[in-house]
Amino acid sequence: MTNPPRPRRDAGILSDPIDLDGPARPRRQYPVVAARAGLQVKQRGTPISGTVIGVVNGVLQVRDRQGFEHRMAMLTGGFEVDGQIVTLVVPRGPAPGTSGTPVARTASGSIAVPNAPARVARAARILVEGVHDAELVEKVWGDDLRVEGVVVERLDGADHLDEVIRGFGPRPGRRLGVLLDHLVEGSKEARLAGAVANPDVLITGHPFVDIWQAVKPATLGLAAWPEVPRGEPWKEGVLARLGYQGEPWQFWKQLLGRVTTWTDLEPALIGAVEQLIDFVTEPTPG
Repeated sequence: MTNPPRPRRDAGILSDPIDLDGPARPRRQYPVVAARAGLQVKQRGTPISGTVIGVVNGVLQVRDRQGFEHRMAMLTGGFEVDGQIVTLVVPRGPAPGTSGTPVARTASGSIAVPNAPARVARAARILVEGVHDAELVEKVWGDDLRVEGVVVERLDGADHLDEVIRGFGPRPGRRLGVLLDHLVEGSKEARLAGAVANPDVLITGHPFVDIWQAVKPATLGLAAWPEVPRGEPWKEGVLARLGYQGEPWQFWKQLLGRVTTWTDLEPALIGAVEQLIDFVTEPTPG
């Protein structure tokens, strides 16, 4: 007796390539795109999108808007570029029309815009707690902020945050971003932030007691920042445990001088600042 013919599977989502009878149609072919530094990509099947940093040992490195780096396998049809599904490949030689010179980047990792004039300042602002916060943001994000026309101003402490916000008068087209130190559950900063309810104000921050801690201790050759008991002035406590004989402002200048790019900072600060920049530069609807 002859066995009945084996039915073919429908050409569903799992029919290619594991259909035991063979695919009903050839595997799809996707455009091939060189994964050059600066290319904007989205990884299919995940929410991750960002800028290609490069390819190391066949693994794609992508930096997202929050400053985090992701390593990805370059699968066939695994990415989207300008909304089109593509296959990324290792670039060979310099990009067309270039001399092979590496892409110039700002300290924040963005592609530099040569000779770009500073944009006329937006009505929007970013507020930071003190002078050290302002200097660090300027050191890493200054080029980006000038291109975007965003001014950073000092709060000189968060105690009068509500008063400053009311005086600024945030509204559509006049957004306010605020970066706070020690923004953790139960902190004074968290209570102040929780009292603000305005759609045109975004408050972000980092968990560190002081902005110094947002600089990776490895920039000073340290495994970690010294532990300072609660109630003891943090800066002075750190300096004492490091055996530093100078003034806090002198130490800060040396620490700031060690910061060259965003990679010298902790991810919590990077994400907070990038989020504020996105918020205050978002186009006004209509």
